[in-house]
Amino acid sequence: MSISANLAQIKERIRAAAEKADRDPASVSLVAVSKTRPAADIVAAFQAGQTVFGENYIQELVPKLAEVREPVQWHVIGHLQSNKVKYFAGQVAMIHSVDRISLAQEIDRQWGKLGRVCDVLIQVNISGEATKSGTTETGAMQLVRVCALLPNIRVKGLMTMPPFFDAPEAARPYFAELRRLSEAVAAERIAGVEMSELSMGMSGDFEAAIQEGATLVRIGTAIFGER
Repeated sequence: MSISANLAQIKERIRAAAEKADRDPASVSLVAVSKTRPAADIVAAFQAGQTVFGENYIQELVPKLAEVREPVQWHVIGHLQSNKVKYFAGQVAMIHSVDRISLAQEIDRQWGKLGRVCDVLIQVNISGEATKSGTTETGAMQLVRVCALLPNIRVKGLMTMPPFFDAPEAARPYFAELRRLSEAVAAERIAGVEMSELSMGMSGDFEAAIQEGATLVRIGTAIFGER
């Protein structure tokens, strides 16, 4: 199917999953994961109504910032090295993958040079897998507190990537745990911190994520096809 048809199908599935959980479908935003995809695919998706795109690799993102002239919103969703932040400072709407203090400080520094504030999510390695980035559940609370003191960062919520399962339902406990952690952070009432966003769920498991509270689902393959 075409990118346009795939998008329509995904948005219908998002609507159905939200309604099944007695949620407003408008409370779930689709982040189209465009890593490895050419600018032409992003433009095609934009023309079909998609406005938010997620990139994993900064070496791919930077050229696309120049190539894609349409008014899209960019999110950084992959593991991020601190020395790469300067290349896209002020040009992305949100960074999903803040997992350590040094990275938060560099984002704050680069956005501070521009007199702007960057919306970020704290990435939590709920599964504890050695191959995945993210702070621990205990570390997340500490990291949120540090970020709250940085004037050019605004914490908007949490992000996670569960283990890969063939059965989407198997990921549900990890999504539920991130929601519980979000609620625990919110209960601390840390000044300047919001827990309004939960970034979780991808092509194979986003419906379970929505039913557990996801507000941002990161979907690539189901929109653009296999890489």
